[in-house]
Amino acid sequence: MTSIIEFIVGLITGILSGFGIGGGSLLILYLTLCSGTPQYTAAGINLLYFLFCAPAALVSHIKNKLIDKKTALVCIAAGIPSSIIAAIAASYLDIGILRRLFGVFLLYIGVRELFFKKPEREDS
Repeated sequence: MTSIIEFIVGLITGILSGFGIGGGSLLILYLTLCSGTPQYTAAGINLLYFLFCAPAALVSHIKNKLIDKKTALVCIAAGIPSSIIAAIAASYLDIGILRRLFGVFLLYIGVRELFFKKPEREDS
C-alpha cells in the first residue's frame, strides 16, 4: 500500500512540476513530514526528480514561446555559481535551521501568490 501512495504522490507532484506549480516543494514536504526521509536525502531526491520533470516542461515552454533567451542565459549564469555556494553553505548549517528557512521560504512564496496580482503580460 505504501508503494501505491508513493507512486500517486510522485505522479501528482510530477504533473504539478510540469505546470510550474512547485511540485518539487510538495515532494520535499511529503518526504520529510510523511515518510520520515531526512532533509538532505529529500533534497537529493528532489534534485533527481527535477532532472526528469524539467526537460518536459522546458520543451513545452519553448514550443509555446514562453522562454526569453536573454533572461534564461542570465539566470543560468547566476544560478550555477549560486547553487554551488548554497550547497556548500547548507552543509555547514544545522538541519533545524534549514527546515525553518525552507518553511519561511514556502510561506513567503505562498503569500506572494495569494495576495499580489501579477502584472498583465503584453503579447508581442
